[in-house]
Amino acid sequence: MTTKTRPLPRTGGKVLVDQLLIHGADSGYCVPGESYLEVLDALFDQREHFTLYNARHEAGAANMAEAYGKLTGRPGICLVTRGPGACHAAIGVHIAQQDSTPMILLIGQVDRGSMDREAFQEIDYRVMFGGVAKWVAQIEDARRIPEYMARAFRVATSGRPGPVVLALPEDMLTDIVEVEDAPPYLPSRPSVGVDEIEKIAALVSHAERPLMLVGGSGWTDESCEQIRTFAETNGIPVACSFRRQDILDNASDCYVGDFGTAVVPSLIKRLAEADLVLVVGARLGEMTTRTYTTLAAPNPSPDVASGWSAAPKCQVWWR
Repeated sequence: MTTKTRPLPRTGGKVLVDQLLIHGADSGYCVPGESYLEVLDALFDQREHFTLYNARHEAGAANMAEAYGKLTGRPGICLVTRGPGACHAAIGVHIAQQDSTPMILLIGQVDRGSMDREAFQEIDYRVMFGGVAKWVAQIEDARRIPEYMARAFRVATSGRPGPVVLALPEDMLTDIVEVEDAPPYLPSRPSVGVDEIEKIAALVSHAERPLMLVGGSGWTDESCEQIRTFAETNGIPVACSFRRQDILDNASDCYVGDFGTAVVPSLIKRLAEADLVLVVGARLGEMTTRTYTTLAAPNPSPDVASGWSAAPKCQVWWR
C-alpha cells in the first residue's frame, strides 16, 4: 500500500513554471515586467532547464515565439506585461492564428482587487483577444494553474493548431498553494482510417484531371517526403497554399505553383478544370480561392467568374 504524498506549498508563479517544464517547454521569449515578477523569479531558479530570451520589444518576443512554434510543432512561449506589452504582442498572436501556429502568450495582469476599476494598464484580455486567439482565459485561482496550463498546451496543439492567451493576475502569482501537477499533455491528432484511404484511392484512380492542394502547419521532413512520393507515384499535380511553398520540393515534376497574392493564370485554369481536388492541410481561404471565386461554397461547383467550364469537383478533406 502506497501513501499519497501531499504537494509542497508553492507560489502561483512556481506552479506555473513547473507546468511549463512538465509539458516539455524548454525556452521562452519575453520583455520583463513587474506584473509577473513571481514567474521570472521561478524561471531564474530553473535556468538550467529553461532558457528565457529577453527581447527588446514585445512584438519581437511574440514573433520569436511564433517562429519557434512553426519550426518545432510545439507551442512557442511568450511572456509580456499588461497593457502596452500585451497590445504589442497581439501582432504575433494574429500571425499564429492566421498561420495555424501553436503558441501560448502569458500576460501579467493587474491584481484581482483592482479589476474592473480602470486600474493602470488594465485590459480585459478575454475581450481583446477573443476574436484573435484560439482560446483566451484568465487564471483567478492559483490552485487551477495546472488545469489551465494543461488545457492551454492541448488546445494550442490539437486539431488546427493556434495561439492561446492566458492572463495572470499579479497577486494570484504570489499566492502560496498546495496543488498537484498535471500530467504531460497529449495533443489530439486527426487520423485517416482504412475506409477513408480506400475512398481516396478510388477517387484518385478514376480522376482524369486531379489536383492536390497542400498547406497548413505541422509538416515535418518525413511528411513532406511522403506527400512528394504519393504525388509522384500517382502522377498528381501539386499546388501549395499561401506561404507554404516549402512543403513540396519545387524541383519535383509534380509541383505546379502556389496560390499566393498573385497566381499564374495557368494554375487558376488547372484548378477550374480539375475533376478531383485533394486538400491536404490547407484552408480554402481568400488566397487559395481568389477571394472565394474559383471554388464556390458550400459546393465546389465549376468556376463561373473565370469563364472556364469544368467538370463537377470532388473535394477530399485530409487533415
